[in-house]
Amino acid sequence: MNMYKRVLLKLSGEALSGKGKFFDPEVLASLAKELKDIYENGVELAIVVGGGNFIRGKFAEEMNMDRVQVDNMGMLATVINALAVQNALERAGVPTRVQTAIEMNKIAEPYIQRRAIRHLEKGRVVIFGAGTGSPFFSTDTTAALRASEIKAEVILMAKNGVDGVYSADPDLDPTAVKYDSLTYMDIIEQGLKVMDHTAVTMCMDNNIDLLVFNMNEMSNIKRAVLGERIGTVVSKEAK
Repeated sequence: MNMYKRVLLKLSGEALSGKGKFFDPEVLASLAKELKDIYENGVELAIVVGGGNFIRGKFAEEMNMDRVQVDNMGMLATVINALAVQNALERAGVPTRVQTAIEMNKIAEPYIQRRAIRHLEKGRVVIFGAGTGSPFFSTDTTAALRASEIKAEVILMAKNGVDGVYSADPDLDPTAVKYDSLTYMDIIEQGLKVMDHTAVTMCMDNNIDLLVFNMNEMSNIKRAVLGERIGTVVSKEAK
């Protein structure tokens, strides 16, 4: 039996790129296969995807560009990734809908909360693109916002090569300790770089669990949905 019935999966843009610059077809096909397995087990699945394989915040400094313009470009990048994930899922036989916070009716639906929930109830995977539709907000905040709106039980934060939350960067500090569980207040008080503080506060206020795990290990997304103890669990109260 699945531990979670309705989940929101947060994917980084880099997770889709593999060794390539933008997309890795093998990564997309493998992801679609695993998500299809979850879908066929009756899980209602929503996805928020980042755009880091195309553009990141430091681009603003490197190009001497206005932050608002760069964030707008980043939101468009997430739509490109959303369409790539949609294509991979539909090739695998999974019905999907892409909804965007910035209206672009030629290629996707506008984000409407009730419609998104109805799609989930009808057995469609919903992919959210264009972030929140506003600059200065990360896709972590988008994940927290959409999870709150659709009443998801958990946010699955699938990291590229990172198997949980550590006390410090394990690549730089050999004494870094991995946490099995944390509270949102632990993240704030210790300054842990899990997600931005806006997203942390929103998850805490809406009592949504967060599971941080390595998506590069086969079947980890399914294991997370089934409630297996992988990665790091972050919750409002200590568990």
